Amino acid sequence: MAEYETVEHDVLVIGAGGAGLRAAIEASAAGVSVGMVCKSLLGKAHTVMAEGGIAAALANVDDRDNWKVHFADTMRGGQYVNNWRMAELHAKEAPDRVRELEAWGAVFDRTKDGRILQRNFGGHKYPRLAHVGDRTGLEMIRTLQDHGVHQGIDVHMEQTVLTLLQEGERVVGAFAYDRERGRFKVFRAKAVVLATGGVGRAYKITSNSWEYTGDGHALAYFAGAELIDMEFVQFHPTGMVWPPSVRGILVTEGVRGEGGVLTNKEGRRFMFDDIPDNYKGQTADNEEEGWRYCQGDKNARRPPELLTRDHVARCIVREIKEGRGSPHGGVFLDISWIKQRVADGEDYIKRKLPSMYHQFKQLADIDITAGAMEVGPTTHYMMGGIRVDSDTQMSRLPGLFAAGECAAGINGANRLGGNSLSDLLVFGKRAGEFAAQYAKENELGRVDDRQTEGAARQALDPFERAANAQGEGAYQVQHELQEMMQDLVGIVREEDEMLRALAGIAELRARAGKVGVMGNREFNPGWHTALDLKNLLTVSEAIARAGLERKESRGAHFRDDYPEKDPEFATVNTIIWQGTDGEMQIRRDPLPQMPEHLKQVIEEMK
Repeated sequence: MAEYETVEHDVLVIGAGGAGLRAAIEASAAGVSVGMVCKSLLGKAHTVMAEGGIAAALANVDDRDNWKVHFADTMRGGQYVNNWRMAELHAKEAPDRVRELEAWGAVFDRTKDGRILQRNFGGHKYPRLAHVGDRTGLEMIRTLQDHGVHQGIDVHMEQTVLTLLQEGERVVGAFAYDRERGRFKVFRAKAVVLATGGVGRAYKITSNSWEYTGDGHALAYFAGAELIDMEFVQFHPTGMVWPPSVRGILVTEGVRGEGGVLTNKEGRRFMFDDIPDNYKGQTADNEEEGWRYCQGDKNARRPPELLTRDHVARCIVREIKEGRGSPHGGVFLDISWIKQRVADGEDYIKRKLPSMYHQFKQLADIDITAGAMEVGPTTHYMMGGIRVDSDTQMSRLPGLFAAGECAAGINGANRLGGNSLSDLLVFGKRAGEFAAQYAKENELGRVDDRQTEGAARQALDPFERAANAQGEGAYQVQHELQEMMQDLVGIVREEDEMLRALAGIAELRARAGKVGVMGNREFNPGWHTALDLKNLLTVSEAIARAGLERKESRGAHFRDDYPEKDPEFATVNTIIWQGTDGEMQIRRDPLPQMPEHLKQVIEEMK
């Protein structure tokens, strides 16, 4: 048996974004030893790309806001297939988590009387997003890291976890490799928290960074945990489509929150054409009222550009398909028009949206204060993920917890903007708290050498195939998967296309099993890509199977062959797990019954 470097911690956190850092901080505060593994360098987590703000009912801008309104907005946005208990905890605890972040040194934009400023965002009834210009995620990570380094957390950077180690069903650690040198490492832990983010790299056009290959989803799946709601993939309506140097890069919803408008090639604001019935009473039907809302008029209704992301994305796709799109296959998003309304319009835009201005000026020589951007939907966020207990964030496997985007439940069929950052804080804290509690009550488990040896052999197979002049390149397989998911399991879906995708995934899986890698284990990105393929193929299959199972359109899941909501699916989650034969299994589970007091809250908010 090979000798691997072994590291021991009470709690091991896999992922160093907002959820991972918050979990590590909470676990460390409970007095247990904490290790954090991150795939890239500390500070490079994808959370830094979250621009708009943190959704929390602080009521600093509109005193009518409270946790009940936030809860009702979240449930309605998720089409009521959310885990109601998680939505309740989130709405109640988010304000305290934001104030805590402020106490730890986070710098927020301020109201005139010095309170945290909050902005409008899609699907939220009142201005609710605490923000720092359009750099909120960056400020969150900076604050959490600065606070976390004083907690005695050990950080293992540029390490990728290949498999979870188990004693029976219990998770007792992880087997990883060092991306720089290619050396294997064993992490032993009493409890493990997965906080690995999303799956965007399964698609061709995505706002997600390179790390988002579905690692946590796949690690939990192969260990025996359940995945839920995998059909619900959020396509953010506004990613850049031109020029190519910025394709897929997110244009924050904050642009629309500050007054940005969507127009087609005819110059018409097409969002006024299609306002859903359940939002008609709250949505402006004219440009003047929408502008007053963006300027803070409490009596005005929100502009249709601030409807939920799934709806805005489908409206954009409709314009493109019907020939009214921009020259490069998108639509126009224009914030520059407000120079007609605001005296210092150019400086106003730069002040409110500094990152947007500098990013696109530097990367594409586009001046957002001077003209419109060409935008279209980009794969952005995964509502589906690991099924966890609402209060403790533990999966069905003892010792395995999950938080953030790789966990599921709170968002239902569609996430509201800004809820992701407050989700990270609320459930990152809970995952860390209960993982520490579990670690105190249990000893380190035994690591089976057969598991580590099997994982090591599998990881090194691509070198063997290349040495025997066999196998194709990993990049080609990854590219074909991304193209196929974009075309067949994208924003608008049909049964025959998803069946073709499943057949294609099976073929690509066979090819991935024959991929060869040249060179050696040190500094080898081709090898890293080859190892990512297993996770990408797993989450892609889960998305397609769940999409086939849900024969209706709800939230982010839209089927051309079943364009309406079906009452049969209104009260179920799709559950995916690995069967004893190694094949992916799927079933529908009824949603837990919502208590009367929460039903009453929803009715009152209507």
